[in-house]
Amino acid sequence: MDDRAEPPTYRQGGASTDERIDDLLDRMTPAEKAGQVTGTWAGTLRETHDLDDVKAAIDERHLGFAAPFGWGGALATTPEDAVAAVEELQTYAREETRLGIPLLFSVDAVHGHAYISGATVFPNGLGAAATWDPEGIEAAAAVTAREVRATGAHQNYGPTVDVGRDPRWGRVFETFGESPHLVGELAAAKVRGYQGEDLGDSAAPSDPDRVVATAKHFPAYGEPERGEDASPVDVSEYKLRNTFVRPFERALDAGVASVMPSYNSINGEPSHGSAAHLDGLLREELGFEGHVVSDWNGIRHLHEDHRTAADHADGVRQAREAGVDVASVGHAPHAERVVELVEDGDLDEATLDRAVRRVLRVKFDLGLFDQDPEDTADEAAAVETLGASAHRDRALETARDSMTLLENDGLLPLSGDEDVFVGGPNADDLVDQLGGWSVARDDGVPGETIREAIEDATAGDVAYAPGTTLDEPVDVDEAVRGAREADVAVLALGEGWYIHEFGPEALAGSETGDWPTRGDLRLPEAQRELVRRVHETGTPVVGVLVAGRPLIVDWMAEHVPALLMAYFPGTEGGVAVAETLFGGNGPSGRLPISVPRDEGDLPQYHDALAHPTPIGADEHPDSYDPLYPFGHGLSYTDFETTDLRATVEKGAEGKGAADPAERTVRVAVEVSNVGDRAGTETVQVYASQRHASRVRPVRSLVGFDRVTLDPGERERVEVPVPAERLGFHKPREGRVVESGAYRLDVAEESTTVDL
Repeated sequence: MDDRAEPPTYRQGGASTDERIDDLLDRMTPAEKAGQVTGTWAGTLRETHDLDDVKAAIDERHLGFAAPFGWGGALATTPEDAVAAVEELQTYAREETRLGIPLLFSVDAVHGHAYISGATVFPNGLGAAATWDPEGIEAAAAVTAREVRATGAHQNYGPTVDVGRDPRWGRVFETFGESPHLVGELAAAKVRGYQGEDLGDSAAPSDPDRVVATAKHFPAYGEPERGEDASPVDVSEYKLRNTFVRPFERALDAGVASVMPSYNSINGEPSHGSAAHLDGLLREELGFEGHVVSDWNGIRHLHEDHRTAADHADGVRQAREAGVDVASVGHAPHAERVVELVEDGDLDEATLDRAVRRVLRVKFDLGLFDQDPEDTADEAAAVETLGASAHRDRALETARDSMTLLENDGLLPLSGDEDVFVGGPNADDLVDQLGGWSVARDDGVPGETIREAIEDATAGDVAYAPGTTLDEPVDVDEAVRGAREADVAVLALGEGWYIHEFGPEALAGSETGDWPTRGDLRLPEAQRELVRRVHETGTPVVGVLVAGRPLIVDWMAEHVPALLMAYFPGTEGGVAVAETLFGGNGPSGRLPISVPRDEGDLPQYHDALAHPTPIGADEHPDSYDPLYPFGHGLSYTDFETTDLRATVEKGAEGKGAADPAERTVRVAVEVSNVGDRAGTETVQVYASQRHASRVRPVRSLVGFDRVTLDPGERERVEVPVPAERLGFHKPREGRVVESGAYRLDVAEESTTVDL
């Protein structure tokens, strides 16, 4: 072979991406094409599918995606092992295969690169949403992107864009809560943080510290029947478009490069097999041009569970024709089915080619073809990057801002001189502090537990006894004795590590059916007994809820002097909790989801549709009467909100002057700190349409902003609300903003504007 021969076009960095794709696609066999749109999983490094198995699949079935570290193992992969695995697999793909097409490595790093030891782990979804801070969430996502790329991975299966409408659902902790507007704002912020803001015409970020973001789970996942994961989401077009699709539109506007379908069916159509949802709604109507990746077994579900496909091959055909580009963990069997379908004439090769083009474009835009395989990642740099002090500082800021004070009769903040009793199952457990989509053991996990952080925060003595596991008594009497001798008792209660339906059992440390469960949103009896008995000592109790869901804590709300919602706060969560208890951090979190009084009251969300009360309003219980409403959160100071005014800013002459949708409503309000401590208030703007052509929500969130004020300080806060947010999707007509009167509410103030 003549070494001076010009390399093929696809290997020429100076050629355009389209030229390189065309050239490479022309050289590929159907088997090589099928492999490029199929991924595999290597377990936790050398468990399950070891690297030799993966290399065999690359060699024999030409697989183009791999996840060499992930949620399958209890133990974290070290940065060194992660980098070594990526380098070994990438070198094999580039140097030992016919065409040398690089692999794309994907990972589930939904709240930090949490399956790698030493990584920075942020609060999980609900905790992040409690900050109501898009800029902070974008900065946190940028940290995660930097740590993911440091270990050699390219695509993150996040953000979660699901609107969490049912707190029984085991994945609600991954969401940004119940408001389509809040979810959309924070999802878009995460997309910008993962990918960067300037993607241009490319399908992937060019910045080597950024990753491909994946908006999931399209188009609706967050209100499953019975609260059961992946059960049907049977909703009207009206609700589908106005509640669930709306945040995805924000993620698409932010330039998200990948989308993942939901496991469930919608109106009888499984998302992974729905051409109407993927090719129709997502691509044709919403204009998405990136690649669609399957959820893990989403394609197999078509024949195994949904039974809309006769067998695996039929399910593969359905998914491919519907618009799924990549079978994330289809393994060799998926690639084999694709080849068989093409050869038998059951799948048009042009359909396969479209998917391959999208995948190759991402790889070219990421620069993978022009990168030396040995430069994929560097072990020393990965160790230095993961858990870097600046990254942990960012996680601490996020955890601080997420702390949501539900109750306080003046007990908090503590002075720092108290003798403190610390108890509860989550007081000294880093794994439960991280929550799901993280390692299930604390080996190599940085950070302090709540107990450790309290010991550092107080000059007094600290006694500790857990009292219970999550659902069984252990040493309640010892806890009572410790609490009796203390000035204050801090009980860290709540849930432990889980994913999906509160498992899997092998990693969660509990048997299927043990609490937490879908059917019980209350703390188990063991934890409730602990709280009651400690309360009976007369020692004031601070309840700290470490949990992924809004738990029903009605007894505590009535009897316990202070109650703090910490969510799953991540590696720095222990410090954030302690700082909040002792006043170093003023609680500024606000609930992104309503806390119900009882399971029988479900569903409970702030933006329910208006409806009649045929026997009269006085005889009808409130439809929305949660224990704690959406947006609730106390501070260590007091704020007054006055002088609400709203003005309609007209658009350009000849355009916005006639079209309400082109206008902006500028909502301004005076916020004053009338207390004696500095604090942060979240200005929340709610809107309701006075009269409409369709039934509208009683009120819904349309804008928000955070303001930090010193004692005695006041500031006029302006929240711009594009009039388009006041509109809605009207079946058969599309998005409309109707003329007429709209009521705007901020705190106890209200005003009306006319469009």
